[in-house]
Amino acid sequence: MQETKNQKKSRAAKIVDALSIEYPDARCHLNYENPFQLLISTILAAQCTDDRANLVMGELYKKYKSPADLAMVPEEKLMDELKSINFYRNKTKSVRNCCKKLADEFKSAVPRTMDELITLPGVGRKTANVILGNCFGVPAIMTDTHLIRVSARLGLTTSTDPDKIEAELKVIIAEEKQTLYSHVIGEHGRQVCKARKSLCRECVVNKMCPNAEV
Repeated sequence: MQETKNQKKSRAAKIVDALSIEYPDARCHLNYENPFQLLISTILAAQCTDDRANLVMGELYKKYKSPADLAMVPEEKLMDELKSINFYRNKTKSVRNCCKKLADEFKSAVPRTMDELITLPGVGRKTANVILGNCFGVPAIMTDTHLIRVSARLGLTTSTDPDKIEAELKVIIAEEKQTLYSHVIGEHGRQVCKARKSLCRECVVNKMCPNAEV
């Protein structure tokens, strides 16, 4: 029998509660001291590991402390500093253009709304949600690869498009738990519900998962 929306909401709430106990320290894995740093690191971490972005940007943030600082770095120089990051050529352009717009149109302050954030070069809804949820306390579904994979396995979404997944999950995850859900699901995806092989026997929510042991 097909699960109703209310049944799915109830199951999702139990999953969040169980994973919150399992991963009490779940958080964003990108290192940052302010919204500007998290914004740039999130752009760079797309299709790249958080560890790599942290390694590269840890040193650069000591030199470049504001959007204006990064915007003024010559493209070839910044490209050279980012060359160990996947797709560094395109990301260099996105970062410089994003920083220019922040400096010119937002007085170097990272915007606090989705509508404003997605006007920045290199920023889509996923990146915007990372900023909103981690820096500004706005309920956010952060559709990284772990969230997309684990949410699908748990039967909480049927979409493959990140924006549609976000919309589906916003309907069934309580607003005040959406950022928490993103963090604990991400941690679960890293540690147990892995891409190549899920460790179902070690999973604390396997009895609530329609794909356990599949």
